[in-house]
Amino acid sequence: MENNIRIAVQKSGRLSEESLKLIKECGIKFYNGTGKLKSTATNFPVEFLFLRDDDIPGYVADGVADLGIVGENELVEKNKEVTILKKLGFSKCRLSLAIPKGEEYPGVGYFEGKNIATSYPKILGDYLKLKQVHAEIHEISGSVEIAPSIGLAEGICDIVSSGSTLMMNGLKEVEEIFQSEAVLIRNNGLSVEKHQIVEKLLFRMDAVQKGKKNKYVLLNAPNASLDKIISLIPGMRSPTILPLAENGWSSVHSVISEDQFWENIEELRAAGAQGILVIPIEKMVI
Repeated sequence: MENNIRIAVQKSGRLSEESLKLIKECGIKFYNGTGKLKSTATNFPVEFLFLRDDDIPGYVADGVADLGIVGENELVEKNKEVTILKKLGFSKCRLSLAIPKGEEYPGVGYFEGKNIATSYPKILGDYLKLKQVHAEIHEISGSVEIAPSIGLAEGICDIVSSGSTLMMNGLKEVEEIFQSEAVLIRNNGLSVEKHQIVEKLLFRMDAVQKGKKNKYVLLNAPNASLDKIISLIPGMRSPTILPLAENGWSSVHSVISEDQFWENIEELRAAGAQGILVIPIEKMVI
């Protein structure tokens, strides 16, 4: 259909898996079999293109795709004219400088006059310029970690998740220069009709994300402690209080952020809360 929107998604890897999981949690149904490069949803006006992650910013900027889900690192590196609609909270990583484990590291000035291998020359170049460090950047497309051991460079700049790959290659992380997560990007020339579809999609994504960040909490509490307990789990507007069969006790129902719950759990127990249940929320509309 002409007014379908097209979303570019990484065709394989962790970013792809988490992107497709989010889309499915939004209630959008589609088939993405092995090797499939294109798919159309059966219950929402959207078509999916499965691409290399570093191609996604260009496809969206050129209007081949209307939206894209891509890592911020690839977006900034490609430097295309697109709009970030939403940070998605998954596929988090960092871009860092690393050097051989046995080297002393006095600070970023270590790289003055040295060679650095990377797949992200723009991000690295911007960082070095900011720090007023002059180094030679060697752009390579893969296996960056091997560069110091073969004499290509004294250091590298690469994506780090756990740091295990650096350790296996005899390297240590010394400077974090960029933090990245998955983002939803948009072409800057969408029609009014496509904007309306995008807004419906964003509404669904917001509901899923809010659900993930919050939990439904149920507990039993002595009536004498209700004011204290309500102050600890205030909820979106106010908790629901229901009387129990046992005199002097009530059931308290509330929706709060998971972080807030764990911060207050000991105080809740000290105030007399019992039978505390924490239940996941699939979606949340405010």
